[in-house]
Amino acid sequence: MTQISFPAMPAAGPFCLNDETAYHRWREKKLSGYPQRASELRVTIADPFQLSSTEQDALQRRIEKTNFVIYQLANPGADDKRAVKALGKQFGLRDTDSNLCADEDSITSLKVIPGGRQQHYIPYSNLRLSWHTDGYYNALDRQIRAMVLHCVQDAAEGGENLLLDHEICYIHLRDTNPAYILALMQPDAMVIPPNVENGVEIRGALSGPVFTVDPDTGSLHMRYTARTRSIEWHADPTTLAAKDCIQDFLGSDSPYIFRHRLAPGQGVLTNNVLHARTAFENEEGGKQRLLYRARYYNRIAHT
Repeated sequence: MTQISFPAMPAAGPFCLNDETAYHRWREKKLSGYPQRASELRVTIADPFQLSSTEQDALQRRIEKTNFVIYQLANPGADDKRAVKALGKQFGLRDTDSNLCADEDSITSLKVIPGGRQQHYIPYSNLRLSWHTDGYYNALDRQIRAMVLHCVQDAAEGGENLLLDHEICYIHLRDTNPAYILALMQPDAMVIPPNVENGVEIRGALSGPVFTVDPDTGSLHMRYTARTRSIEWHADPTTLAAKDCIQDFLGSDSPYIFRHRLAPGQGVLTNNVLHARTAFENEEGGKQRLLYRARYYNRIAHT
């Protein structure tokens, strides 16, 4: 089993448990004026290949507050993969993750695929996709820091996205019990099972923390999955209670959990917040849900 070695807790700042002053200052700023509806997080874009300064500022403000923004292309017909990449590049996103099921251009086409390698993964089915952050199974040098999720075609029914800023989850845990944060920063807090295809191990088991802090940017990163099959949590009572606290929060009616069904030409630009998707139904011989997903190793840059 591979253990992911992350930097330890910072010596100071809002994510240091010993720096209560910095935490409460950051917490107050974070929660002040926090959006209450998904519509407040939506920004219309005239041209994804060349954002205006007004559009870029509007997108950036929402990302800085909530770690994600919902964009709407004024011309949905221009929503090809080039537009997805161009949008990411304007926010400094260039280190693309090429995962097992990505297309040749490193952008993944998320649609129902009943056969081949993809049939074993829920994102390529119409089943409910539980809460997670992307790339929670990746190694240290391949952590997913940002993502663009773009809707080309919605389903005939269902397929609603749920979004929760991981910094809000951190606040909920720390306010409930600061010991939860310490437990979730353990290097073996969560173990992801190996990925085996046709009897061949293509990725070994990975052990790592849930929360880490980037020593260069001071930003908070979260790796998490709500799936239960073969996931091993550190067996101490505090870690297990922290896991239950996350699950209870994700299952609640918290106003910080946003629900939005992406329409064609809409997408999410995010610092890999917690997200989920409801089950959906395609239309036989008609509408077939298709989303493009670009994942990046670096965070969205401040513009």
